[in-house]
Order: sequence, then C-alpha cells, then structure tokens
Amino acid sequence: MHIEPLILERNPGESENIRTWLKNPSRRHHQPSLMIGQLFDPVPGASQEMGLNVVLYGAVGTGKTTVVRKLILDWCAGSALPQFKLVIPFSCKDLSLQTRPTSLRHLVGRKYLHLHKNPLLNGVGPEGREVLFIFNAMEQMKLDFGSASTELCSDPDEPLSAETIVVNLVRKYLLPEASILVTTRLSALDSIPNKYTDRYFQICGFSNLDQQKAYFTSRLLHGSSGPPSQETETLLEMLYLNLERESQLAAACFLPSYCWLTCATLHFLHFTDPLAHIRTLTGIFTSFLRLNFSGEVLEGSNRFGGGGDKVGQQSTSLVHHVVQTVGKLAYDGVTNKRTSFSEKELEQWIGGKTKTDEELRQLAVFRTDVLDFFLVPCMETSNLEEGGGETRYVFAVPAMQEYLAALYVVLGEKKTVLEKVGKQASEAIGQAGEDLTTLLNILSKFLPLRIFAIFNLVKMFPSLYHRIIGYGKGRIARTMTAEMFRTEDQFNEDVLDQIEQSLLGVQGPKPKERQERESFELYPVFMGGLLSYGNRVLLDQLGCTIKSTVVAQITRSLEKHMVKDRQKHQPPEEVMDLLFFLYEFQNPHFTAEVLCSLKSLNLSTVCMTPLKCFVLRSVLSSAPSRHLLEELNLSSCHLTQELLEMLGPVLMRTRSLNLQFNRLSVESCTYLKDLLLDSHCSIRSLKRACTCAFLSRGTLRVLQDFSPSRRSVLPIVFLVTMVPAPINKILPSRLRQNKGLEELNVAYNSIGDSAAIKLVDACREHPTINTVHLYLNQLSTTGKQSLYSRAQRGQGPTSRVKVLASVTEGADLSENWHPILSVIRQHSTSWERERVRQQLQHFLQDLEGGRRQTHSWLKKLHFRRVERGIQQMLRELDQSTP
Repeated sequence: MHIEPLILERNPGESENIRTWLKNPSRRHHQPSLMIGQLFDPVPGASQEMGLNVVLYGAVGTGKTTVVRKLILDWCAGSALPQFKLVIPFSCKDLSLQTRPTSLRHLVGRKYLHLHKNPLLNGVGPEGREVLFIFNAMEQMKLDFGSASTELCSDPDEPLSAETIVVNLVRKYLLPEASILVTTRLSALDSIPNKYTDRYFQICGFSNLDQQKAYFTSRLLHGSSGPPSQETETLLEMLYLNLERESQLAAACFLPSYCWLTCATLHFLHFTDPLAHIRTLTGIFTSFLRLNFSGEVLEGSNRFGGGGDKVGQQSTSLVHHVVQTVGKLAYDGVTNKRTSFSEKELEQWIGGKTKTDEELRQLAVFRTDVLDFFLVPCMETSNLEEGGGETRYVFAVPAMQEYLAALYVVLGEKKTVLEKVGKQASEAIGQAGEDLTTLLNILSKFLPLRIFAIFNLVKMFPSLYHRIIGYGKGRIARTMTAEMFRTEDQFNEDVLDQIEQSLLGVQGPKPKERQERESFELYPVFMGGLLSYGNRVLLDQLGCTIKSTVVAQITRSLEKHMVKDRQKHQPPEEVMDLLFFLYEFQNPHFTAEVLCSLKSLNLSTVCMTPLKCFVLRSVLSSAPSRHLLEELNLSSCHLTQELLEMLGPVLMRTRSLNLQFNRLSVESCTYLKDLLLDSHCSIRSLKRACTCAFLSRGTLRVLQDFSPSRRSVLPIVFLVTMVPAPINKILPSRLRQNKGLEELNVAYNSIGDSAAIKLVDACREHPTINTVHLYLNQLSTTGKQSLYSRAQRGQGPTSRVKVLASVTEGADLSENWHPILSVIRQHSTSWERERVRQQLQHFLQDLEGGRRQTHSWLKKLHFRRVERGIQQMLRELDQSTP
C-alpha cells in the first residue's frame, strides 16, 4: 500500500521553511496536496507544441524516488498519465558514470532493448508529445547550460555525452515535443535555469499524523493474513500515542525515510522470524544510509572540515565526509553525555573556518542536503526562539547519534596527535626513502662505501608508524569494552528495551537514574556490529572501507579485554546487552571464545521477548558442542510456551535450569517433561514455578511424570505461588505420585498453619523431597514451632525434611537463614513490596526475641549480623519503591 506524501506546487524562490509554512492551516486549506498523476495536467496559456518540463524537488528522505517508482507502476497499469504512450526513466547516477559519447537512441536502447528502434524517438512529427523522460536525482549530474560549453544538437542519433543529451532535452533542442520530469534535491535547484522549467512541485513528506499512521499501519501489517494480532494492535496503539504527543519521533517522521527506519526497527524488535535470514540492528542503520546516500561523492577544490582542517582536492565519499563531520559531533556528544547541540557547536564541528567561495558553496549544499537530514530542532526548545531563547538541535533518531559515533571510531577517524603527525611524516619520509634508495643504488656502483647503509634507517619510520596504528586498534577495543561494562549503566533496562522505549515512548515517570545522565549503551553494540562482514560490504559501497586486517587487530585485542572484564559480576540486563553485542558482531569464532569463559548466565527479571530468545539461541549456537552452561537463570522472565520452544536448544545444553516465577501453562509442563526425557538433554537440576492461574489437576498430573527413567539423579524444585484452597488438598496427594521431586517451594502464598502441617507431613513421607519453602505465608509462631518439630520426626534420611519458614528456630538462629534471605532478595522487586516488607519486619521481631533469650555473646553477635542484613534489605526496598 502506497501512502501519498504531501506535494505542493511551490516556487523555489519562497524563502520560508516548509515546516514553518505548513504550520499555517489557512495555507493548507487554500493549497491542497496534489496527486503524482496531476503533475502534467495542462497549464493554462502554455504552448501545446512543446512538452512540459516539470521539476519535483524536496529534501533528502522525502520520498522522491518512491513517488517516481509508484508513478511508473501506475502508468504500466494504465491508471496514471494516459496521455503518454512511452515513459522512459533514467537514473542520473547511472548517467553520470557514462564516459563514452553515445546518441539518445543508443542510450535508450542500451537500457531498454525493445525501444531501440521505437518510432516515437525519431524526433519527426507530433508523436514526440506522447513521450515522457524521467530523470531521477538530477543532483548526481553536472549540467552546464551555457551555449559556449555545451554543444547544441537536435539529432537523436548523434553521439554526445550524457550531460549534453540531458541539457539538449531540457532546452528543447532535442525532441522538443517530449515532456520531462526531473527530481532533485533542494541544493541542486539552480542546476536548471528557471526559463527552462514550466512548473515546480515540492514534495514535503508526511506533514500530518494521518499520513504517518497510515504508513505505519500498512508497513507493520504488510504480509499478515487475517485480522491483526493483539500484540500488533497494542504496538500500533502505543506508537500512535507517542506520535500524538508531538514527540521527537513525530518530528523525525516528517520524512518518510525515518518512517521506514522506525518500521524496520519495530519489525526487528517484534517480528523477527527465526527461520528467515539473520538481520541485525546495525545492518538496518547501514542500509538506511545506503538508501539515502548510496555512492554519492563530494567534489571540489577543497573540502571543508570541522575545525578548519583542509583535506586534499580529490573527491571523497559523501558518507565518509558525514562521518568526519556529523560523526565527530555525535562522538563528542556521546563522550560528554549530551544529546542536544547549539547553533554555535554545529558551526564549530560542521562549518569550521571556511574561507573560499567554493568552500562556502559546499558548506551550503552540505547543510541543506545532509545536516538538516540528520539534525532537527529539539521539540522541547523549539518554541524558545520566539521568546529570545536558543534553539538546540538533536539527532532525528536518538540511536543515529550512537551509530554515527561508533562509525567515527571504527573508521579510525578518532586519531591522537601522534597518529596525525605520524601519518603525514610516514608518507613524506616513505617517499623520500624510496628516492634516496634509488640514488644510493646508483652511487654504490661507483662508490661502494658502507657508510651509505646508514641511510636505510629512513625506511624504518613507516614500519614504526604502522606499529603506532596497531596500538590505535587496541584502543578501539578498549573503548568498546569500557562502554559495554559501564558501572553507571548497570541499573538501566537492557538495550533492546531502551530502543523500544525511544520509539514507543516511556509510559509513566522516567526512573530517577535515567533523568540525571544520558545513557549510550547502543554505542558499543554498534561498534561491534560495524565490524561484521555484511556491514563492511555495505560500508564499502558507501566509500567507507574497513579492512579485514584492521578487524583482525581489533578482534584480537577485544577478545582479551572482553574475557577479562566478563569475569566481574554483571546484572542480568548487562548480560543481555553482552549477548546482543555478540549477536550484532556476527563472528562465530570470537563468540565461541567468549562463551567458553562463561559458566553461567543470569537473565533473571529480564523481560524475554521472541527477539531476545532468538538472540540467546543464536549466540549460544556458536559455542562448541561440548560446552555446557552450568546454570541458566530465567526466573521472572515472562516466559511462555512459545518462548520455551524457541529456547529448546539452549535448555538442552544447560545443567541447572531455573524457571521460577514464570506463568507456565499445562502445555509448558508437558514440553518440559518431553525435554527432560530427551536422551541429549543435559539438565540435572530444574527449578520451575506455577501460579494459581495455571495450577490445576492437569498440571499436577504432568508433574508426576517429571522424574525421567533415564536420569539417575534429577533434583527438581517446584515452586507454587498463590495456592488456592482446593489445591491445598490436591497437592499432598499428587506429591506422592511424583518420584523425582527433591525440593518444594510454596513461599509467597496464603497457607495457614493446618495446611502447612499437612504439606510437611506429606513431604516427610515422600522418598525424595528434602526441602520445603514456607516463608511469606500466614504462619503463626506456634505453627512454625510445630512445623520444625514435625519435620525432624522419624528415623532415616527420608523421614526428615528441611523446613524454611523463618530465619529463627525458637531461640536459635536457623541454619537456613541465608538461602531464605537470598530468595527474598532475588524476587523482592517482582513480589508485592508491602508483603515482603511485613515479612522482613516479622523476621526482625523473631531475631530480637531469639537474641534476648540467648546468653551466648557469639550467638548475640550472629543475631546482630543477620539483623543488619535484613535492615539493609528494607532500605533497598524503600529506595526502589516508586
């Protein structure tokens, strides 16, 4: 489904910015948008003998190429431009590469073989009125309309340069009856004189929310059969709410190119197909640059640069120059934790100290075509200008700042003074060394003096410079590692959740730690992604080459730093960021080396999505087949049966698996049972949970088969939360039928004294159960004492059960106080905070009572130690309460 952008018939001489012009509703009412098929409607008073010359202009990313393609498809289908029998589109980029002279007929016949002898191209008779030439991206060509420099020609069979053919077509010397449609950027409007243009149309992108919503709906629902899913509807609703808030995203989506980037990112986050070709977030941003600036070069006598540095006179890639200027600005913002920039800062980093007319012209083109594409006025300060305040600029998409900063570093543009001086000296001395060697070789034929050998020392300087460059690659690796494991970012969400929040908006107040300083956790991920082979191929097409030797140097250094820093304890969100970094890097050998240093993965409380599960599975598939995870903690991860099935290969290679506090259904239990029965399964310990919503007779029937016959020892921890009253009667009887359960966790429930006593009695009679968790239940002091006494009755190991109900056992400190507090600390954020606070306060009362009853100073000190730990947990709970 194609969404028509806003197209206005507007003279390019109007100086008012189109965004400002569109804010006046009366103008919009008097000048409605035109359809692309109306561009060649008859002009009153115009000559009917000559074809029309129409210029369609607009900023980068407004959809000029897309509109042209849609126009051609509609003409082929017979729904547009019925007055033309022949439409011949050309890419000005391809024409600019044409070096040999050729005629118009051969130029058309080379691209469209069946039109080589078409009579409409003869230039004789009125048939030429039925021909339309389309020249897309005219800014790619250098046209000279001067009669002295461009040969005039009216013969379609005369060989000429491509530029000369286009000039003669526009000037109506060649096929004057034919009509011409030219698309160009704002900066190249003056390449065609006004006297040769009949009509000007400006394409303005998506100027209102209705167009943006229609685009997102068509793209996000593209390819879906039947009604959209609940997830898709929720996603669209959140996206629309963010757009309606006049957010920065709405300002960026004024350009259809950023709508494409937003949709591609959301598709990546929510609709990644495990069976489809692997796609990375870095690849999406690189493709975005390729779509808008593919193959463009910046030419001129001297290219302007930040800080006034002058570069050579040769042409350079436009994207490479964007990295050197806008990328340097982005890097400065990332380094100083800033996302907005003043006009003065833009002038410092982008404009530099330009002096010549050519430099000023290039700067104007760059600011119009490139700078306004990447940087937009900040929505929060856009109204300050009327009150005398300063307007600040931000990147249209926040992630683009981190991408360009990463590209700036990876391309080696961030050089030390030694590297800058060393490069120039190396080139000069290297060339002088070659000349000197040639001279000494000639003189040695006549004067064979060994003293001339000392001059060979000159050749050593280039080798020394290459060693300096090698240290620079190591610095890039150190930067990536340091940014990946920043201490101040440990309390943030994982990077995938941050991307989603930037697109869909943050519901509710921002966390305090996120308000104080900006976080740039995508920055190191993009650096790793840019080193992957697929992205390096795309960057090479854009004129930004990253050599394989450079990648090898960075990878070797990165491996050392990554393995070293990975030994430190990291929060679950940081572990997820590391996995995403390895996924973006797409280097199986490097990933395998890092994974071999990992013994366990703690992803507890990370909200797992299909993409995160796919990333986890994809990364761990790079590890050697012999490598097994000692522990995989997926508790409180919002896992479903679909996600479990996606993680199946990962679960098979895990020894200890924790699935507590996930809403797993009966079907999920069946899947886990089948997984445990698989002969290739390595699980030796399983911890899982069930809530009242899914705890049924069917669930408990599945549990009795959890003990696979092929496993001699399989500790299984079954956690039941929110047990309803009927289940209290069913659970003890079902436990007798399960022969593989070793630990039962019914903490955080509403179990009373009588129900707890029945449960402990059933566990005491069970042949394998050795531990029961009963804390955070409605147990009295008398009930706890009764539980402890009943748990120790009987003879033999099977008749004794360890009951974890409190940190004390009468006047003594329980030997299990540490595991109780560890479990409560781990799940304090997911459980009801007030209930956890009350339980901790009850623990303090029990500890105080036990401390008063004991007379041993050592026991009193031990009681004090546990009390301090509980008081610290209460303080942390109060601080984390919103």
